[in-house]
Amino acid sequence: MGEENLVKNRSEIVFLYDIKDANPNGDPMDENKPRIDEETGINIVTDVRLKRTIRDYLHNFREQDVFIIEEIKSDGTQKTREERIRELKIKTKEDEKRLLDKYVDLRLFGATIALTGEEKGARGRSITWIGPVQFRFGRSLHKVEPKTIKGTSVMPSREEATRGTFIETQILPYSLICFYGIVNENAAKTTGLTEADVNLLLDGLWNGTKNLITRSKIGQVPRLLLNVVYKENNFHIGSLDRKIEPKATRRDEEIRDISEIKLNLVKLINALESHRDKIERVELKVDDDVVFLLPDNKEGGKTELLESLREKGILVQELSL
Repeated sequence: MGEENLVKNRSEIVFLYDIKDANPNGDPMDENKPRIDEETGINIVTDVRLKRTIRDYLHNFREQDVFIIEEIKSDGTQKTREERIRELKIKTKEDEKRLLDKYVDLRLFGATIALTGEEKGARGRSITWIGPVQFRFGRSLHKVEPKTIKGTSVMPSREEATRGTFIETQILPYSLICFYGIVNENAAKTTGLTEADVNLLLDGLWNGTKNLITRSKIGQVPRLLLNVVYKENNFHIGSLDRKIEPKATRRDEEIRDISEIKLNLVKLINALESHRDKIERVELKVDDDVVFLLPDNKEGGKTELLESLREKGILVQELSL
């Protein structure tokens, strides 16, 4: 990859999506129940879940090679991480560069690969790449209240049984989840992250979320994607997600649809205006059903948001995802 294609600008990402009557991220240590901050009632989704969404989409829909993915062997069993690493025969720095050139998720998120057995060679070592793209845990913008759904399984529990066993599943009636991330231009030099890779990342965030159609994830809808690209190296505003305030028409736990929430972006837009001399552009994708509260007591959807940003002297580009 030529250096002219490498990411040269730092950027901040804010991504909002919602889910209805499903489980955005089960906790395997707690019967796969939705992850909840017990003190605040906020729904939590890990960055690992988000990265898996992106990886799966890029592999299955965009035909990209990804390093961390499930592979099934000819005997029907899953290939272990150790087996994959042995097959890659990583012995030299050239082999490491070959991995970065091949796998988009290594360029995006980095990895630590512990070499074992003959892959170690005479030295014995592990490889660590710090990912240029880092996300905090996603958190709902409101309190949630899990609901337990009871039913029966299709398969009987014993040979002599004539019906299935009773089961319980926990779901969230509604959760509007916000993720915050940074693309670090310094780490991009190490993994070879390109502008094309970042475009794939944004595509994976929006369309990967929409196309994650499983029993526990069906109904996820991307609502807002904001990528603030800066001119100045080693600078970003920080915590843009905390400058978004939901205004609901009912109690948090009673919210059931995006139509019952308006997103107050006044603090966010004011922060962008205050630092507009350091911002190269703001890339934006908005779902048509979202309503925003904007500066100067304005209210509206995508069109009004675009107008508000441009009135503040901020260059905005709509993402075509």
